Amino acid sequence: MDYEKGMLSRVHYIVVPLCHANLAITSSSFFRAPAADIMTLAVDLLNPSVEHEKRSHKLKRLVQSPDSYFMDVKCPGCLNISTVFSHAQTVVLCSSCGTVLCQPTGGRARLTEGSSFRRKHN
Repeated sequence: MDYEKGMLSRVHYIVVPLCHANLAITSSSFFRAPAADIMTLAVDLLNPSVEHEKRSHKLKRLVQSPDSYFMDVKCPGCLNISTVFSHAQTVVLCSSCGTVLCQPTGGRARLTEGSSFRRKHN
């Protein structure tokens, strides 16, 4: 019997503070932050700068957009224009003379020296 009384007194001391803590948490003053505790951010999240958008990952931008694009590449030999994907994974040859226009790398395709390009829009 003494063992049970000792256990009950210990349980009472544990339960009572938890009940009072629950009352304090559910009060409305707990959820309202005082005006002095509100901090402003150093960066505007809704209006990021162009440089920040360009640096950030393609999926973490405010509006997701790809980093790849199509471009018109001018052959240095015959001056023929071919459309090439910026991240091409195969060797692209000129359709008329067979000159190599770009070679694949791990990411973007590397243009051959002497060839000029223009980024296509739409």
